[in-house]
Amino acid sequence: MGSDDERSNAGPGRPSKVARLIDEYAMEGVGAELEALWTAEGDARSSLRDLADRFNRELVRAALEREDAQLLVGEYENLYRLLTDDDVSGADRTRARRRIERAGVDVDALESSFVSYQSIRTYLTSHRGAEYDPGPSDPVKSAEEHVERLRGRTAAVTGSKLEQLRSQDYLTLGDADTVVAVNVTCRDCGARYEVSELLARGGCDCMGSKYPHSTM
Repeated sequence: MGSDDERSNAGPGRPSKVARLIDEYAMEGVGAELEALWTAEGDARSSLRDLADRFNRELVRAALEREDAQLLVGEYENLYRLLTDDDVSGADRTRARRRIERAGVDVDALESSFVSYQSIRTYLTSHRGAEYDPGPSDPVKSAEEHVERLRGRTAAVTGSKLEQLRSQDYLTLGDADTVVAVNVTCRDCGARYEVSELLARGGCDCMGSKYPHSTM
């Protein structure tokens, strides 16, 4: 597995394009995030193509922030879409390019830096030593881990968006923690459990009547 220090795990010879861009734009944590998403299980896993888009969006953000551009919430994602989507009009693409140029970023150089899914695969496998092995697993444990990953991602995204709003004076908020809870209520027996508790005990209060041989 790779570490957050992209340079320390670089192999012999020239580092991959993705690794070089991470260093150049000081995109700390992006490598670990890509690896975690690629090696996740089930619906939490992202494809290499999705990861390439994710990386390129972060590259747009990093290039603009390096020039101290003041970005609105979600603006860098939209600028990447306007630069790359086939259904974007020529006028909208031109306006997006001008917005980036006014911030002091060379648009042509930025676009030439966009990476493909092959580049992501090379980076993950050769640079970080990551492997994707779905393998057999305990379905209950797998479900719990999946829920925990989704809960963690939801909390992280929510916290990040709140921080963006606070930093741009759209929101007043003190030192805050974001906690995501997933609760399950059985309509038959009326029992309510946090999802991890429900999985750990093997079921709700219906077990006693419907499954007399179940153990807790």
